[in-house]
Amino acid sequence: MKRVICFLLSMMLLLPVFALAEAEEEEVEIGEIIDAEVSAEESEEEPEEETAPKAGEWTFPVALEDMDPTFVVLANKHYKLDSKFVPKPLVKMKQRKANKDGSNKNGGVLFAKGGTYKLQETCAEALVAMSEGARADGYNLYLKSAYRSYQTQKTMYNNRLKKNKGKDDGWVSQPGSSDHQTGLGCDVVPKSWRDKAMNGKMGKEPECIWMAEHCQEYGFILRYPSDKEEITEINYEPWHMRYVGIPAATYIMENGLCLEEFTEQLQQAIQDYLAAGGDRAKVEKFIQNPTEK
Repeated sequence: MKRVICFLLSMMLLLPVFALAEAEEEEVEIGEIIDAEVSAEESEEEPEEETAPKAGEWTFPVALEDMDPTFVVLANKHYKLDSKFVPKPLVKMKQRKANKDGSNKNGGVLFAKGGTYKLQETCAEALVAMSEGARADGYNLYLKSAYRSYQTQKTMYNNRLKKNKGKDDGWVSQPGSSDHQTGLGCDVVPKSWRDKAMNGKMGKEPECIWMAEHCQEYGFILRYPSDKEEITEINYEPWHMRYVGIPAATYIMENGLCLEEFTEQLQQAIQDYLAAGGDRAKVEKFIQNPTEK
């Protein structure tokens, strides 16, 4: 009898311990359930919506103040320049003369051949800087062609047609559609190509590879890339540099665009800006409409 009584007493003493253990287990389980419910609620939360642009806000990746409308102008067979268009200020390029230490004595560039070369002033200065940058890396760049007037382009185009029995083979642009008439386009070649007929094989030369990799640092773009021929309607020209300014050039080259694609994006951004109540005066000079479809 004493044993039974002792057993019952011991069980009574242990009951609070068991109850406490069960309570802890319940707390843990309840805590886990709560955490699970919180996690589920968090996972069901919708992502925050992007802040809508403010009325009249310029949202294009390149700021308006970082572009010059005269530098980003597009010239091709659909966006032709007027026959009287002449870039200003147009300056005569100087042929590079070196000091005894090899530095640039007169701020000029190397010429591929004799003659007179002209470029828009800012473009000319940028070309000198790019030539010196290439020289610092061990490469010499030679200017082979620069500004061409409407009439000069017309003569070149007609001569090309005669040579090809009236067929436009994509090597010479129609008058008014030449990038050279902007005064911002120039043909820059390696020493070994100064007297050779230019073609896409030049793109394998170290000088052209250097230009493709570094031209945007000086405000230039590769005007006619190999993978954009269907868009530019011009054959791949690894020698043809086009000045657009450093911000625009950086955006174009880093995103693998050609000038036609950039222009399309820019014109769409202008339309969106105006539709949102933007100030037309700020974008007026950037607006370009095709001269023909």
